[in-house]
Parts: sequence; C-alpha cells; structure tokens
Amino acid sequence: QVKLVESGGGLVEAGGSRRLSCVVSTSSILAMGWDRQAPGKQRELVARITRSGRRNFAESVKGRFTISRDNANATVYLQMNSLKPEDTAVYYCYAQIDHEVGYADYWGQGTQVTVSS
Repeated sequence: QVKLVESGGGLVEAGGSRRLSCVVSTSSILAMGWDRQAPGKQRELVARITRSGRRNFAESVKGRFTISRDNANATVYLQMNSLKPEDTAVYYCYAQIDHEVGYADYWGQGTQVTVSS
C-alpha cells in the first residue's frame, strides 16, 4: 500500500516562510505535488512537478511558492515564502504512482499550516 507522510506544518507569521516535506513509500512516482483545503472551501491544487521537473502552480501562489523533488528519496518539497493569512489551510501531499496495470493518485493525511496576521 502506498503511503505519503507529510511534515513541516505549523504556525507562522504573515510574511514568513515555511517548508513542507513529503516522503512517498514507493519510487514508481510520476507527478508529485501539493493541494490544500481551507476551512469552508474546496480542496485546490497548489503545485505540481513532473518526474522530469516541469512545474505548475496555482495563480494565488505564483512567485511565492516553489516546488522541488528528490527522486532518489521519493520526496517532494514545498517552499512557501511571503505567507499570507489566506494561505492558512491543511496541505496535502499528492503523488501519481505508476502501477503495472495503470496510474493511480494518492494523497497524504495532511499537515496544518496556519498563518497569523
């Protein structure tokens, strides 16, 4: 069974930075990324990175967040800078896994990020 374990969440002041990490329990990973869900809102895509390194971001985080991955260690990172109170959410790690019979999407349990004003 594929497991995704996030770390790095916590409380940070507005304007501050935080780095999230996520380790995946398999190496057969295609895309990796992060989603988030704020209270009372739908879950939204924050960032994605392909195995080759192509990236895309939500408009709301462009220029402030960066995403990177370490394929050798099946780890994805989200560096969040210039944080705003509206970035407060539970952040979920995402991985698309290449199984022999096809692809499947997985998410972690989530890590809370709270940005105080």
